[in-house]
Amino acid sequence: MEDVRESRFFSFPDEEEKILKYWNSIDAFHEQLRRTEGKPEYVFFDGPPFATGMPHYGHLLAGTIKVCVCIEYVGRLRDIVTRYASATGHHVSRRFGWDCHGLPVEYEIDKKLDIKTRQDVLDLGIANYNEECRSIVMRYSKEWESIVTRMGRWIDFENDYKTLDPTFMESVWWVFKQLYEKGLVYKGFKVMPYSTGCTTALSNFEAGQNYKDVSDPAVIVSFPMDDDPDGASLVAWTTTPWTLPSNLALCVNPEFTYLKVKDPATGNVFIIGKERLGEIPGAVPKKKKSKKGDDGAAAHGFEIMQEIPGSDLVGKRYTPLFPFFADMKAEGAFQVCGDSYVTSDSGTGIVHQAPAFGEDDYRVCLAHGVIKKGGVVPCPVDDDGCFTSHVPDFEGHHVKEADKEIIAAVKGLGRLISSGSIVHSYPFCWRSDTPLIYKTVPSWFVKVEEIKPQLLKNNAQTNWVPSYVKEKRFHNWLEGARDWAISRTRFWGTPIPIWMSDDGEEIVVIGSKQELEELTGTKVDDLHRHFIDTLTIPSKQGKGELKRVEDVFDCWFESGSMPYAQAHYPFENQDKFENNFPGDFVAEGLDQTRGWFYTMMVLSTALFDKPAFKNLVCNGLVLASDGKKMSKRLKNYPDPLEVVHKYGADALRLYLINSPVVRAETLKFQEEGVSGVIREVFLPWYNAYRFAAQNILRWEAETGKQLNPDKVLEQPQTNILDKWISAAVRSLTRVMSKEMQAYRLYTVVPFLVKFIDNLTNIYVRYNRKRLKGRNGPEDTAMALATLHHVLVMLCKAMAPFTPFFTENMYQNLKRAMQDEQPASLHWCDFPAAEEEMSGDEHLQASVTRMQSVIDLVRQIRTKHNRSVKTPIKEVIIAHVDDSFLADIAGELQEFVAEECNTLNIQVCNDPMKYSILKADPDFRVLGKKLGKKMGQVAKAIKNLPQDELISLKDGKSIEVEGETITPYDVKILNEFKMPEGYPNPEELDAAGDGEVLVLVDLHIDTDMLTSKMAREIVNRIQKQRKSCGINLQDTIEVFLQADNIPEDTLTNILSSQEAYITEAVGVPIHLWNEGSHASIKNAPEEEVFKQEHTIQSGEESLDITVTIVRTASISQELEQTHI
Repeated sequence: MEDVRESRFFSFPDEEEKILKYWNSIDAFHEQLRRTEGKPEYVFFDGPPFATGMPHYGHLLAGTIKVCVCIEYVGRLRDIVTRYASATGHHVSRRFGWDCHGLPVEYEIDKKLDIKTRQDVLDLGIANYNEECRSIVMRYSKEWESIVTRMGRWIDFENDYKTLDPTFMESVWWVFKQLYEKGLVYKGFKVMPYSTGCTTALSNFEAGQNYKDVSDPAVIVSFPMDDDPDGASLVAWTTTPWTLPSNLALCVNPEFTYLKVKDPATGNVFIIGKERLGEIPGAVPKKKKSKKGDDGAAAHGFEIMQEIPGSDLVGKRYTPLFPFFADMKAEGAFQVCGDSYVTSDSGTGIVHQAPAFGEDDYRVCLAHGVIKKGGVVPCPVDDDGCFTSHVPDFEGHHVKEADKEIIAAVKGLGRLISSGSIVHSYPFCWRSDTPLIYKTVPSWFVKVEEIKPQLLKNNAQTNWVPSYVKEKRFHNWLEGARDWAISRTRFWGTPIPIWMSDDGEEIVVIGSKQELEELTGTKVDDLHRHFIDTLTIPSKQGKGELKRVEDVFDCWFESGSMPYAQAHYPFENQDKFENNFPGDFVAEGLDQTRGWFYTMMVLSTALFDKPAFKNLVCNGLVLASDGKKMSKRLKNYPDPLEVVHKYGADALRLYLINSPVVRAETLKFQEEGVSGVIREVFLPWYNAYRFAAQNILRWEAETGKQLNPDKVLEQPQTNILDKWISAAVRSLTRVMSKEMQAYRLYTVVPFLVKFIDNLTNIYVRYNRKRLKGRNGPEDTAMALATLHHVLVMLCKAMAPFTPFFTENMYQNLKRAMQDEQPASLHWCDFPAAEEEMSGDEHLQASVTRMQSVIDLVRQIRTKHNRSVKTPIKEVIIAHVDDSFLADIAGELQEFVAEECNTLNIQVCNDPMKYSILKADPDFRVLGKKLGKKMGQVAKAIKNLPQDELISLKDGKSIEVEGETITPYDVKILNEFKMPEGYPNPEELDAAGDGEVLVLVDLHIDTDMLTSKMAREIVNRIQKQRKSCGINLQDTIEVFLQADNIPEDTLTNILSSQEAYITEAVGVPIHLWNEGSHASIKNAPEEEVFKQEHTIQSGEESLDITVTIVRTASISQELEQTHI
């Protein structure tokens, strides 16, 4: 091995850049693919991003997940999974994909060319418009490639796929034709968010991107009932008066109670929801104030004539407000419908229905026969949002501008009950910034409702992480799934391959380029609109030429077709696809439960009656630190590349993966969290690695041999910590194998981080003197070989998560290994799950308890303001497990003694010797059980005798105040009890964790103070050594001079503590004298390091001068990484 620089000279970002160059020099990614060729395929599906925008943390997270397991977890997530899959014996093809069609691209071109309407596009020419779109789809592809590669994700950009590729589009056509031939496609109407500014329908996702608070009119209108004996009118409330000319029905809630009321002033009779009567002006009596301010007589309100169940109103008929569609009354229009979506928190409890302009309206009217599925729905609004000739009174007026005229018309008809305004949140088009409307548009549909049982069955076959997203959110979405509108009236997309006669009676659906060429007699290379819209197919029914419908596919249809289209199935790769479908893994954000996850499931179910994937990891949303959505405009998040250049990609990867976002929860991104990964995980890990390298080099220099860890470990381990850390490695391999196979990354990463903590803070910390050679070269070799083995195994286990840092360490660690090792860590196999060996469980439990003992002693020290350098006279450890106490009194004793800095350790298997039991009642549990008797029983529980408390602790029930109390009703606590006859009771304290009880004798004598001073002196020497840049391998002499105490006092400290000081510092310490002065004087000036120090001891202080002379030096500067 080679020496390793100090962590302060190690730049994680710079070292990652070097690793990238190294990977590139050995073609690491493609070589990994070549090495795994012929192994079982592992298939993951990569949700393609748009290259018209730059990536953000959400993209990076997904990619990370995918990266780790050679399976992907949305960028890094995907990388983790795919790396893991590759390292566990799979061949993992990883092709990057690009989403190239749809609104994001059209939006950019509309801005560039100042396009406002659909007609603007037609005037420009679809060909020109589409070629403008094509020109920008890969605008930021190089930036994406640079960022994704810098993040450490291995994925093939050269062999990528794009949704605009003819091969991709052809497979989409095939998918559609399969659905059509299965009878799952029909043409109908759907109410969708509609941008009149862009003359196009939007998806619900797009409609939710730009909400604003606006003031809209709010009116109440009367609808006279047919054949009502009292001439009553139903009253409905709306904030969209422009929809009133298209009214076809009213809707009540069948579960509500309605009132028939009479206005005494006019004699008019109205029907309104009981809880909403106050919406009609004057309906509810109001108290008037007298002139003096006193309450006057109550004004008369409306007369309540009758209470009517909502269900009794369903089916009633009424008079149309306008005559425009009055002829539809004979077909079932202008009736009262019933539905639970009507609420009582606003309006009148009666909702006006215009099925062309409301999703619920459409659904309710369809259910009650007001309109027919596939039939005509009156929609007197054109593509630009203006009224058509079907509504002659308002023809040519934009709907939002016609509100005032319509309200005036309603008032002129005597049907306006109330008119006002309301401020509410309203959706605007995210690209034209104009108010959206909801409008029925003709669309081609996939019959999702028809295959709903199969969808639910296939969903049950998949594994989701976290599972509740599948079992609740996605399951509920599938249960409520409705037919899917897959067409859009856009230009830049995959054209729907339907050729139709003018009368709509003859339809030909094309499923391939070859089929189109054969039917049209024209060679086709590109399938976009401007290449195929002019192609016609001769009618077989004498209907002339069939022409293509104008629509293109919704982008979600393309995304859902991705598993087939990326492979150009079924035109190519047929066997490979069919042998590996469903895919093994997919990862994306929680929002994709209604997007990509859903469309993939629908299409795979419709095509093959299978789910599209076996395993899915769903991540939550990454927000800015202020809890808001990340916004370029607000600049409320740091640039991802700046974070990477500052901390490194590995730190960002681990921060994202070890966060709530991998459990589909929200993460507020904090840059401090990334730096915390460096500080709390990477630096301790790096220092353990550096310590191993330094001491392997030291051992080799002292013995003249080369350490061969593999050969050393052929011998049985005898040291308890060696055996413990080896048992921990075996446990790590089992946990990782189990959890990674289940895709539970959120349990794996904390386990790995805890393992690193145990390695650095227990094994390395407690073994420092062994690793430096205290017990001789053979024992040192075993400790170093064990540490080397653990570091190699940890690198392999962490490789999918932190590919750069682990590669960096591996390149040096492999130098000590006997057999030739792969040139890259990422060509190595992942550690296989190792079986538990006899004694592993006991070992790990004992060391965990030992750490608890050490932590409890530290707590007592902190409580009494005693530094670690001050020795403790005695520590007593009480526990019922004799085997643990035997370990503490035996092999673990030296570690406890040293870490606690105690002179003596005693063990006791009877904790009751030093404690008494107390019981606290669990009020949450007992409160429900005892009711008013709770106080009486609680008081008795707190005063229970020890024998009854022991019974509860042993799992038995007892009777208290006539009530049966079980162990689950109370909390049993150990309370410290001073042992009788203890010599210094005022200086004895205790602490416990519910299992181990620790007592500490805090009495201090002269010998202990001497020991404390020795530790303080060693501490100052080591700090001076580090600050002066003196390596452990450097040969030194140390001289000590006392400035304010007698020399014999310092001599006493050095002589009585000589063994400890020499072992800690590595060389004896000499008192300053004339001879040493001459020795120092003869040394080169740059090799003499002199500092003054002050050591506090109680109320006194000791001033010393430490002089370190370096007599032989090993260069600490490393020219470059060992690659």
